[in-house]
Amino acid sequence: MVKTKRKKRKESKKKKKQRRELQPLQPQKQLQKLHQNSLILGFSIFLIIIILIFGFLVLLSFFPNIFTFNWDQEKNYETKTYEESEFIIKESLINSTYVTTYLPAVDEEGNGIITLLVVEGIPGSGRTMVDIDNLLFWADTQHSIRIAKNVAVDISGVDADKYDLVYNIYANASIIGGESAGAAITIATIAILQNKTLSQEVIITGTINHDGTIGPVTSILPKAKAAKEAGANIFLVPLLQGKEIIYETREHCEKFGPTEFCTIEQIPRKVNISEEAGIIVKEVGTIEEALEYFFKEEEN
Repeated sequence: MVKTKRKKRKESKKKKKQRRELQPLQPQKQLQKLHQNSLILGFSIFLIIIILIFGFLVLLSFFPNIFTFNWDQEKNYETKTYEESEFIIKESLINSTYVTTYLPAVDEEGNGIITLLVVEGIPGSGRTMVDIDNLLFWADTQHSIRIAKNVAVDISGVDADKYDLVYNIYANASIIGGESAGAAITIATIAILQNKTLSQEVIITGTINHDGTIGPVTSILPKAKAAKEAGANIFLVPLLQGKEIIYETREHCEKFGPTEFCTIEQIPRKVNISEEAGIIVKEVGTIEEALEYFFKEEEN
């Protein structure tokens, strides 16, 4: 029994001695393990970088212009400008073609005013960009541009996915609505796609429908007067809107004994737009009909 206890003590001392001899080796193993982990982490980071570079090169091969900027374009940005100096307008894009036409509109007080539409086309991937100042009811104009572009593609037969189109509308006052510019936007887009010039003697008002027909608008008379002041000879309007019923405001007063009672009345008056505004007015029902007036000079 005593021998067994002594034997166990000796074995216990022997094991403790072995542990003390192994202790200096533990930091070395930890360093080796840390070194291995560092190698694995470094290799993982390197692999991620290689994957990202490969993905970037693949993306660049499909979209070569997505991360590029033409610094020469920035330097020459002011070398090409529009001619309509009465509007404060921005420089056009380099390598772009553009057409301009006037848009009749009304301001917040119902007065007729003229705005300038500039549509630019540049080789691209079918993007549509809009830059409009001083316009209320922005959503209406966006919707009109979307329809106008689709109709222009159908009529011209040109693939618009090969071009980026930029629509600019410049106004010197706040204008109401944008749907009445639909027909003009469609015609200007067709001119860009077919590389044609629009006659500046013709101005049109009217909404655009998906099938290329021109829809009715309001405030024809003030728009016609604005077109006349802008120098146009022909004003195109939707069907049956060459004449308009306008309501003039009058005050009517009656005496009841010692008291005078006054009311504001709306008096209807049938107006011939051409005679009232002093401009030739033509009614058109479709974009194709309107194009005959805008491209007439080129055809001759």
